[in-house]
Order: sequence, then C-alpha cells, then structure tokens
Amino acid sequence: MIPLIECLIREVGEDTAREGLLHTPDRVARSLRFLLSGYDLEVADVINGAVFEESYEEMVLVRDIEVYSLCEHHLLPFFGKAHVAYLPRGRIVGLSKLPRIVEMFARRLQVQERLTTQIAAALNEALDPYGVAVVIEASHLCMMMRGVEKQNSRTVTSALTGGFQTDPKCRNEFLDLLGRT
Repeated sequence: MIPLIECLIREVGEDTAREGLLHTPDRVARSLRFLLSGYDLEVADVINGAVFEESYEEMVLVRDIEVYSLCEHHLLPFFGKAHVAYLPRGRIVGLSKLPRIVEMFARRLQVQERLTTQIAAALNEALDPYGVAVVIEASHLCMMMRGVEKQNSRTVTSALTGGFQTDPKCRNEFLDLLGRT
C-alpha cells in the first residue's frame, strides 16, 4: 500500500522526499487500516455471546451513537450520529453491543443508506426482535468540501422493521424519544 500512497503524493505534484512527507505514506496506510478495520469483523464477533433471555418487551433505544465512516464514492469522511432501537422478543443484547455494531459497519467503505440497513438487518438476525429502528444523521465531506459545497446540510436515513414499520404508535414513540415528530 505504501508505494501506492507515495505514487499518489507524487501525482498531486509533491516531493515524497520532503521532510514533512517522509513518513506520510506509512501514516496514511496505518490510518486506512484502522478506518477500514470493520472488514475484519462479523456481527457474531462483536456481540460475543452477549445475548440474554429476558422477558422485557418494551423499546430499547441507544441514541446519539457517534458515527465516522468513509464514503465509498470519494473516500472522504462522513460523520454524525446513529440512533438504534429494538423491541425485544424475549432476548436482549448487551447495550455496548449496539454502538459496536454501528462501528463495525461504519469502518468499511460505505454509503449512509447501506450503513443504516446493515445495522438494522444485523440486529434483526441476531435477536429476532419484534422490530428494529435505525436513524442516522450525518454530514458528508464529499458534499461539504467539494461538489455542491454545502457545509450545513445533513443527510438523514432510516431503516424500520417489524413493529416500527407497521405500528404508527410504536414509530411515533421512537420518533418522540428522538425529539422529532
């Protein structure tokens, strides 16, 4: 990977032997390995057995989960917050696993729409709940720094399954808890 990064630096007209750039290819390679480390994980690895039998059947919501990902179209970051809820059907998951699932999928080349649905599908498969709701609000540097150059725009995506999709009361409760009705 390092020769490719050196080539890229030369392609933009820089001198890879310049003092400030001497170690840049290695730093960029390490950074990309970290930012794309989600490919090395599966949902089962992230959950790690932390699914528990529990009769609780009310909504579980973890909101304001920080999201950092790379747009697959421009390799520029997008970032924001994810809100993840589910309706348990006799099984709950450790609360820390919800942000970990978000991070696992975010640490891949992504589009926000796919990221949203991957999180919902993973929870559906792992828990078989009555429903899952995922909303992601993000700012995209590919829209902020280039192209349309709109710094204050945010993209909002949602994925609703089960009761969140079919029951207006359930969906409204979720949206009320997010402060958006």
